[in-house]
Amino acid sequence: MRLLILTALPLLAAEPEQTVKLRALMAATPSAGYRETVLALKPALPLEMVSSVAVDGAGLVYILQRGKQTDPVVVARRDGTVLRTWGSGMYTIPHSIRIDPEGNVWTVDAGDSTIRQFTPLGRQIRKMSVELPSKPNGPFCGAADIAFAANGHFYIADGYQNTRVIEFDKDGKRLREFGTPGTGPGELDHPHGIAVAKDGTVYVADRENGRVQRFSAQGKYLGLWDHLGKTFSLKLTAKGELWIGTQPRNVPNGAEGWLVKVDPTSGKPLARIDTFGHSIEVTPEGEVLTGRRPGSALLFSPR
Repeated sequence: MRLLILTALPLLAAEPEQTVKLRALMAATPSAGYRETVLALKPALPLEMVSSVAVDGAGLVYILQRGKQTDPVVVARRDGTVLRTWGSGMYTIPHSIRIDPEGNVWTVDAGDSTIRQFTPLGRQIRKMSVELPSKPNGPFCGAADIAFAANGHFYIADGYQNTRVIEFDKDGKRLREFGTPGTGPGELDHPHGIAVAKDGTVYVADRENGRVQRFSAQGKYLGLWDHLGKTFSLKLTAKGELWIGTQPRNVPNGAEGWLVKVDPTSGKPLARIDTFGHSIEVTPEGEVLTGRRPGSALLFSPR
């Protein structure tokens, strides 16, 4: 008589309800159908952790990366031709790069919480610091992102440990801050990305709370969307279109995710690109850019 011995197989852990709903939402969202291109730098430069990508009015691509073999800021044409690099020795943890309406280049350091403004050629115009927490918990303890309002004011997402948003006027005078630690409406847990609409509405990627929150220009809470996952990045285009970079809350950072075009009023997903986006940039032509680990910049173009 032959005995059949059954070996118990480990059961896969069920995903949280929020992730199940997010995956279903993304599956129901139309694919943007964009063509992916990896920006091949010429000459080839070693990059590590492309944390942020920006494009200026001339179509030049600005890459902010964390590798030690290449300067943190790399500027290239769309065909990959490298024009210049800068920033060696300036950064602790290069985190965000943005272009303001006048064409100046801004960077945010998540380690020492320094915000720098440059000309497109790399000459530093301004350096300012946001105070670090009194007892930093790890190297990521500073500001995360910057966004520009139509009136010349700018907003800093002071996301790593300070958990707030700070508004400055065009001269760098500190005007106000809003957001306190927590999970309730208007409270924040790691504001990682920020964008400002033409009407002054401030969108905040409330990363660890897995949502996007909206505030008035003066910091009054307006509402939130908690159906879009663990949101890392935000971009509002000149046309008023909103794109986000997000992922499920239960997977390692950067393991998977989506770049999603979202209705800026309702939060409804309109189109998706199947890739994770620690940062996100959108050109006037509708092309979408982000970085990919371990070290490359991606361009997604409408077919």
